[in-house]
Amino acid sequence: MLLKINNLKSIINTKHLMALSLISCLSSNLSAQEIINDEVKDATKTSDSVLKTVGAKKIDGVAAVVGDFVILDTDIDRTILQLKAQGASIEGVTRCQLFGKLLEDKLYAHHAIQDSIVVSDAEIRANVDYQVEQFLAQSGKSMDELLAFYNKPDERSFREEMYEINKSNKLASEMQNKIVDEIEVTPEETRQFFNRIPEDQRPTFGTELKVSRIVIEPKTSEAEEQRVIDQLKQFRVDVLENGSSFRSKVVLYSDDKASIPNGGLYTLNRKKPRMVKEFRDVAFSLQEGEISEPFKSDFGYHIIFLEKIRGQEYDVRHILLIPKVAESAVLAAKEELERVRQRITDGEITFEDAAREYSDEKETKSEGGFLINPVTQDYNFELTKMDPELYGQIQNLKEGEISLIQTDRDHTGNVKFQILRVTDRVDEHVADYSRDYLKIKELALNEKRFKAIDKWQTEKILDTYIKINGEYRDCEFTNNWLKK
Repeated sequence: MLLKINNLKSIINTKHLMALSLISCLSSNLSAQEIINDEVKDATKTSDSVLKTVGAKKIDGVAAVVGDFVILDTDIDRTILQLKAQGASIEGVTRCQLFGKLLEDKLYAHHAIQDSIVVSDAEIRANVDYQVEQFLAQSGKSMDELLAFYNKPDERSFREEMYEINKSNKLASEMQNKIVDEIEVTPEETRQFFNRIPEDQRPTFGTELKVSRIVIEPKTSEAEEQRVIDQLKQFRVDVLENGSSFRSKVVLYSDDKASIPNGGLYTLNRKKPRMVKEFRDVAFSLQEGEISEPFKSDFGYHIIFLEKIRGQEYDVRHILLIPKVAESAVLAAKEELERVRQRITDGEITFEDAAREYSDEKETKSEGGFLINPVTQDYNFELTKMDPELYGQIQNLKEGEISLIQTDRDHTGNVKFQILRVTDRVDEHVADYSRDYLKIKELALNEKRFKAIDKWQTEKILDTYIKINGEYRDCEFTNNWLKK
């Protein structure tokens, strides 16, 4: 087999997490994304000394060239510093391993360009804006201190180089997605995968259980919802007829706090669903420069301004207003759930029937209140891998016990009330094909993806101009970067 099955999932997840951590921290490796023009790249094929020069700029310590990209010695140093600054443990991680990961990233980015993969300029710049704000907030530094820390002369050059880094990382991510996007496994492939695993190497799954809940949310009044609709209509008129700035109104009024730093901007792709259906349907029905009428989603009420259409991608800005909930409605919701809980404990109604009749949570209502595990898409949750917030809510519940009423918050920040129940607890066990089919299928899918990525890398390394310099030629790579 390609790798030991009982380590397969952890290996793949480790690679994925490492990639994510590197992508986030590489935002400081500002020189790593320099692109070599054709003249210089051709020269590198005949003279190692030319690797010291890109254009008219002197560069010391070029560690490698991958296609149209260079990797510098300092990129690895900065990666190590950034990982330490973020509190990440690099124990057991060598410079050669970090260097190998940088080689992979540049290989992906280079072939994304060759395959004409397009990334959203607006989305990348919005991400840069967010990163800069996070840098300032988390470090407590001023912009001048930040520029001095990264040795940049001004904010413009800092943002531009961050843009190039984010663009390269995005290209690499899109290339990886393209490689594995259409890979699936059949039931027969899953069965064969499981049967190939020696019995003494079959994975062990931790304690599992099912969680169900009933949620009741306070209702907003019709008058409050109409107030919000009228306010959004006035915003629309102010922009279209009075020349007001849509972006300014986002900053002043929108309840979507995460999007305020970039002026309410989102980039939607017709082929890659993002945002709730109501939002997508309205956005894709607009023409450039058009502003929608107010519409409702699970998050509240919106208006959308379609800024730009670029093929399948739509750059939109939106304003979200969330209707306020009256205290009397909050009290009424809690009292209703208390009555429902009492009926269940008195045996007048089952938990499942009560969920179908009373719960306001659409995702679980029709399922009798059972939560669906987003990873496995079944009802079972492995205790050690459960979301910490959910674990905290059910950790003290016994089998079949109904919790007291808990106060929670929905995705809009409004209060809601819930009761929970734990059932069908199964202790830690060795993988069983029938019981654990979905988890085994996921392992089989991961192995198939792993093989596809390995095959792609092997082929593209041979097809791509790659030059490894100096001490890095002595690294023991898992891939054939030296083309031996």
